[in-house]
Amino acid sequence: MGKNTNFSGQPIFNQLLKFIDKQEIRKIAQMHNAERYVKKFTTYHHVVVMLFVSFEGYHSLRETIIGLLANAHKLAHLGLSYLVRRSTFSEANQRRSSKVFGDIYMSTYRKYAKFLADSRLNDADMKRLYIMDSTTISLFKSILRGVGRNPKEGKKKGGIKAHTIIKASENVPCLIRYSEAVRHDHLFLEHVNELSAGSIITFDKGYVDYAQYESFTQKHIWYVTRLKESAIYRAKQEYDIPDSADSGVLKDEEIILYYGKNKKQEHRARRIAYWDNENKRLFEFICNNFELAAEKIAMIYKKRWQIELLFKQLKQNFPLKYFLGDNENAIEIQIWAAMLANLLLTLIKSKIKHRWAFSNLVSIVRQQLMNYINIYNFLEDPEGCWRETIKENKKKYENSLFPEMQGAYF
Repeated sequence: MGKNTNFSGQPIFNQLLKFIDKQEIRKIAQMHNAERYVKKFTTYHHVVVMLFVSFEGYHSLRETIIGLLANAHKLAHLGLSYLVRRSTFSEANQRRSSKVFGDIYMSTYRKYAKFLADSRLNDADMKRLYIMDSTTISLFKSILRGVGRNPKEGKKKGGIKAHTIIKASENVPCLIRYSEAVRHDHLFLEHVNELSAGSIITFDKGYVDYAQYESFTQKHIWYVTRLKESAIYRAKQEYDIPDSADSGVLKDEEIILYYGKNKKQEHRARRIAYWDNENKRLFEFICNNFELAAEKIAMIYKKRWQIELLFKQLKQNFPLKYFLGDNENAIEIQIWAAMLANLLLTLIKSKIKHRWAFSNLVSIVRQQLMNYINIYNFLEDPEGCWRETIKENKKKYENSLFPEMQGAYF
């Protein structure tokens, strides 16, 4: 009788952890001096426990410790040599820098980025397209300043803003920065300068900063965004619209945008007026690329919706409503852990042919996290695994003296 391939000698959680390089974690911890004064609860242990929190959807330190206790006989598979106390766990969330978790996420992302690329994306322009946006996570305490006016009664809640860039071909964050919610989005644009020449990036008009737009032009980084209503500009030259162009393209022209003190500085851009027949809405796009077709500019901006779907995916499957610490560092650690959990499941999804809805994938992993199931075989063909298990059970009793006793309990 052959070995049952539907079950694994390791829990599903351990199969997910195999994507994370322990040696790399040790290097990152050493670089940030994260093991100073640490006796047992190392950086690796901390990462494992925080991922356990994200996958299981726990809301408190007590829930987490009870969950670990319930699986105490399986923790050795995860590399956990002892059970952390609540006080130690809380102290680690406050003391160990969140930058450690950020570097671990980026290290894992860079190692497996090639597996995340969508092979169905044939358009060369879309392969070099980046999408940028931010999402705000509300906090129950005023740890970080929130946006808006102060309420007449009570205190205004705090908020943390995650500024995110994704590649259109990958759908996972390739750059993340955090700030208090009150900080304006355009201050994040300086990080776009890290992109290579020839890259295309799209973002909404909340990121308006004409000085940065000029910097992008000088570095040959192409942007696509919408024209703000308050923008001051002068039309310079109108381009002919080809007969083959999309019927939604109403105008394509070169403009000069004025900005800075007394509006004396200039930025050369391209303005495209586009009628979206589906939504019955007029859009005014601006960009610094004069070679792309006008309808391609409109399509690039439409791809911006992809990052909104990512934020929705994260908030629905890894809800960040309750935090294990009331300080900024602990909050950032928990967000990084959710991002890392999302990346690991995205990697699993990329390695199987069966098309799963991401929410269903999260649900299966959450329910079976500590069970000994071969995650790849099961997700590829769940019903086939069940039929194979029944077939193997029948084989056990083929030569039995009491075949009618199969499945009986003693």
